[in-house]
Amino acid sequence: MKRLTTFTMSALLFLCSCACGSKEQPGAGTTDPVSTQEPVIAKDAATAWTTTFDKGMAFTRSEIAFGKPASMSPNVVRFTDETFQTVDGFGLAITQASCYNLLKMSQEDRAKLLTELFSPEYGAGSSLIRVCIGGSDFSMDEYTWCDTEGIENFAVHPSENQYLFPILDEIYKINPDVQIIGSPWSCPRWMKMGVNGSTGYNSWTSGRLSPLHYADYATYFVKWIQAMQGRGYKILGVTLQNEPLNHGNSMSLYMPWDDQLEFLKVVGPAFEKAGLASVKIMLFDHNYNYDGKDDQKSYPLKIYAVPEAAKYAAGSAWHNYGGSVTELDNIHAAYPDKGIWFTEASIGTWNYNRNGFGGQLREDFREIIMGTLSRYGKGVTLWNLMLDDEGKPYRPGGCSTCFGAVSVSHATYSYGSIDRKSHWYDIVHTSAVIKPGAVRIGTEGYTANGVTYLAFRNPDSSYGVIFLNEGSSQEQFVFSTSAHSVNVKVPAQAVVSVIWKD
Repeated sequence: MKRLTTFTMSALLFLCSCACGSKEQPGAGTTDPVSTQEPVIAKDAATAWTTTFDKGMAFTRSEIAFGKPASMSPNVVRFTDETFQTVDGFGLAITQASCYNLLKMSQEDRAKLLTELFSPEYGAGSSLIRVCIGGSDFSMDEYTWCDTEGIENFAVHPSENQYLFPILDEIYKINPDVQIIGSPWSCPRWMKMGVNGSTGYNSWTSGRLSPLHYADYATYFVKWIQAMQGRGYKILGVTLQNEPLNHGNSMSLYMPWDDQLEFLKVVGPAFEKAGLASVKIMLFDHNYNYDGKDDQKSYPLKIYAVPEAAKYAAGSAWHNYGGSVTELDNIHAAYPDKGIWFTEASIGTWNYNRNGFGGQLREDFREIIMGTLSRYGKGVTLWNLMLDDEGKPYRPGGCSTCFGAVSVSHATYSYGSIDRKSHWYDIVHTSAVIKPGAVRIGTEGYTANGVTYLAFRNPDSSYGVIFLNEGSSQEQFVFSTSAHSVNVKVPAQAVVSVIWKD
């Protein structure tokens, strides 16, 4: 690959490599992070980004000159006519904690980071985010949008105006096509009953949704979606409960599969009546191993088996805190018409301190990115965009050992203090070359031990390919179409993304 020798520092997508010690390029310090930069994708060449596990290259951009179709090369790879799933996008959770930290930054520094992540032309083009419906373990307080009993009291919570909406507004100015997956951590407490059906339950933690309030909670979802859409935010879908088998989070609600089945029969028609049938309802939103609960195994499949409810479900959402990604093979095989989304994974002291940056990037990219996309996954969101360098703010009883995809110094909140961790690179590597509406396509030809790759055709007919090289040697792949060949060199122990248009 030929390294690009002239590009401005203000092309914010490349600032991640600067944070890792590379020298400043011309244009550093400019005050307008958008107007002074060049588009990141080349018009007459392939554009590649490389991150090595030792972080010697950190989303480093290069251009690959087109060659003639290379039909005789022993390393040739061709695209086949086989097609798989359509992809919605990739992104990070915009939690209240993330918003709190972002708003502590200067407007200029915040714009740099958000442009770097979200801009389709000048950044990675992240197009999918996850938003909490109400509070979570990474909010400033426990709350919903209807904490006074009676659905007629539904209203936007003031903290959303203080934290969430200002950040979403900035994101949508950068990329108006961003889509949102919304997930609640708890219903309003007045809608709860005890896990065993007792009345008078009044805790943010655990409890179950009372059947007496299924209609109220369905209306709650409808009103939340309408309020968000009214502000110009695009809602791809909602999950009916974050981690429905987790009793212990600071905000939580136990929703076993039969509860979710019965609630789906109410919320689905409510969406249709409100003209929201295009908003996808995603089931489950929890771990591959169903938290070890035998009676909850195959949770979404149990609901799919009931046609009167299944018709309202677009698919299922998944986390990886337990079990194996191979569970998605079972889910897709049983109901191939239902979508699959990966909605949450965390990094923190328990895995990042053990694996280091390189080991965690390898694990993330293998298990979450390649593992999900190769099993018909339509999108990935990770948890969460930004925490400070002490993992704050978080709620009592929430995760005190989690890291954000980026951390920022709580002393300065400066752009220069940002530390980009493995989850950041998972998202920028995928977002940069796999665009919303891309279709995964088949390949045939050269393979190499230790290297996995997946190919996509974007809506503008460009090709996007992502690579993971876990081996000890650099490998070369020559992608050949009727118009060009693209000679991609994939360093040992690295992730590489490439995009080009014939």
